[in-house]
Order: sequence, then structure tokens, then C-alpha cells
Amino acid sequence: MATKELALCPIFDGLQELLSGEYYCPSLSAEEKVVYEHAKSFLLSYRGSLDTFNSYRREIERYLQWCQLIANKCVTEIRREDFENFLTFCQDPPESWIAVRVEKRFIIQEGLRMPNPAWKPFVVKITKSATKNGLSPKKENYQLSEKAFKSLFAIISSFYNFLIQEEVTSSNPVLLIRQKSRYVRKHQSAPPIRRLSELQWGYVIETAEIMANENPQHNRTLFMMNLLYGMYLRISELAATPRWTPTMGDFHRDSEGRWWFLTVGKGNKERKITVSPVMLQALKNYRQSQGFSSLPSPQEQTPLLSKHNDGKSIVSTRYIREMVQVCFDRAVDRLRDDSQHEEAEQLMAATVHWLRHTGISEDVKIRPREHVRDDAGHSSGSITDKYIDVELHKRHESARQKRIKPEFLK
Repeated sequence: MATKELALCPIFDGLQELLSGEYYCPSLSAEEKVVYEHAKSFLLSYRGSLDTFNSYRREIERYLQWCQLIANKCVTEIRREDFENFLTFCQDPPESWIAVRVEKRFIIQEGLRMPNPAWKPFVVKITKSATKNGLSPKKENYQLSEKAFKSLFAIISSFYNFLIQEEVTSSNPVLLIRQKSRYVRKHQSAPPIRRLSELQWGYVIETAEIMANENPQHNRTLFMMNLLYGMYLRISELAATPRWTPTMGDFHRDSEGRWWFLTVGKGNKERKITVSPVMLQALKNYRQSQGFSSLPSPQEQTPLLSKHNDGKSIVSTRYIREMVQVCFDRAVDRLRDDSQHEEAEQLMAATVHWLRHTGISEDVKIRPREHVRDDAGHSSGSITDKYIDVELHKRHESARQKRIKPEFLK
């Protein structure tokens, strides 16, 4: 077993490398070789979305590594009891399988692309506020969230169904687990939507305006905030990818003078988003700050967001996160300066995606649910309903009438 622990390393490289090359896993039996080839095909079937590909790669890779290094079995030999052991393993993996930060999967050594020995299948994560307070991730604090467990179940089960269709195996051990509640709790209601308060959003957007006035380069930051909040865009819909590059020409006017924005979102689905008058004005302001005409021409190929030093489309979502974080940090400082300490502490935990949640939550108060659903790209109205907290508000208000002590004791 100790020898196999030393063999722990990433199997599948990035999407582009996997399309043009092989995976890395020495010492495979003939049967395992077949499974790994099908695993590669399975992963490449999700190449339409880089985020989905990365999620599936993470879960499939962990599972293949566990099968080979811990269970000493081929994937086709795994039974229900084995898979339950895998779930238990994921809840408490050995420290040799855990990293305290995200590491590159492969690195260049002497001109060759080789597995990075610092990479591990599991990564400890802590909140941004914890990091700012001087805390650091520790391996012994690793936890697999319920959301991650649900993803694990779904992806591994889908993989087995794929193998069944390819006639590699005849059974799916994931489906045989009778007590999934042991691993995934059921909730009475949906978890709360993580979003900014009205005060926090006010400080954030005002901060972006202040930054733009101080430094013209931050006109891009201000425009970005408008896109994320005003049109509920995901961060992945702002950056260029092999399947889609957002351009100014994606803003377009129909024959009746209404403005729309075209994007490609999760699942490689194309959707049209309504452009409100305030969003259209934000577009005009940004374009004028960049020296462009106030409105884009039909089919204009100017990048929606570009780096100022080369004029090319932004391809890194990390770059966008960093820009948004600068604005969040300054808004936190301004809240503290105004003695809004609780609001500042909560804002420290915010991520870029909270802007999308906030925009949806505010708009669903004043727009028909179906309109918000289509602009947000939700697959059903039930997802949009999660943003409607009127019933929660009424439930909490009614609790104000409750009493612990009888009236006569007062």
C-alpha cells in the first residue's frame, strides 16, 4: 500500500491537452486500460463547458485513484459495499491526499509536461473572511460539503451508466445504495440564497463609481459590476472560452428598437437577455470612456471586456474575480469608516456570484417570475422561486407576535 501511495498523481490533464494527448497513469492492467480509455471519452463528452468538464474530471479522477490505490480493484469490479467505502473515504481522506491550496496538475520539467507532485485530489478551503483574519487552511480541517457529496453521487452514477451503454460493465453500484441520507441530509426548505443586502450593494456600486472617477481604467470595473448585477451574468459568461467569445456585437437592437444581449451559458445553452434602459446607459458610458461610439454596430467584434494592455478578450475568470475583489475590499473599508461593521463583515464573505444572486433577488420583486427566469437562464421556474422570499418574510413577521411568558406575568 505504501508503494501505491507514492503513485498518487493527476491522471487527466487540461481539456486542450486531453484532446490532443494521453492521460497519465502507469501500470494499468488490460481491463483498467479499457476503463480509463472510456473515462477519457466520457470526460471529453463534456468539453462544451469548461466548468462542467473540470467538475467531472475531479470526481472521476478521485474515483479512479481510489479504485486503483486503495480498493485495489478495477472500476468494473466495484460493488455496493465498495462504493460505500469510497464515500466514507471521501469524508475523511488521509492527509497524503489533501492539499492546503490549489496546485497545478501538470508542470513543465526539462521540456516535458509531467504530473505535479504537489497536486492532491482533495483541497482544504476556508472562507475569504477567515483568510483576511489571518487564518490558514489545515489538512485536519478538511470537510466535504453536502453539495460536493451530491455532485459525487450524480457524476459517478452517470459514469457507470455510460460504461453500461458502452457494454464495459453491467451494473451501477451507486444505484444500489439504499440509505443515501446517511451521506446527504434532507432539508425542510431550500438553503438561503447568498446575496448582498441593499446597503452592501449600494456601497459596492458607489465604490465602483468612485474608483472609475479616480482611475479611468476602473470604468471597466464599473461596467463589469453592471453586467453581473444588471443582467445576472455568470463570471464564466464574461470571459472568452473555446466555445464562446463575448463581444460588443452581442448587444443588438431588434426591429422594434428593443435592446438584447446574447450569451452562451451553462450547458452550452444560448439565451437572449433583456437590456434595461439603465443597463443600456451603462453600456454607453463604458464605450464612451473607451473612445468608442456610444452604441455598438451590428456584428461588432470588439471584445466585451478586454485587458487594457493588449485589447484582447479576457480569458481568465480569476482575473475578473480579482478585479471585483478590489471593489469589494474598498466597499468593506467604506462601510467600516461609516460604522457599518456588521455589514462590512458580511460583505467580506461575498463572491462574484453573489452579484448575480442579488440582481435576480431584487428583480423578482418587481418583474414577472417568468421574465426573470428566462433572463437568468434558469431551466425551470422552481429555481427562480428560490429567490422569492416573500413567504419567509411573512413567516418571520408573524413570529413577532409570539410570547414566551403569559401576559399577566408582565
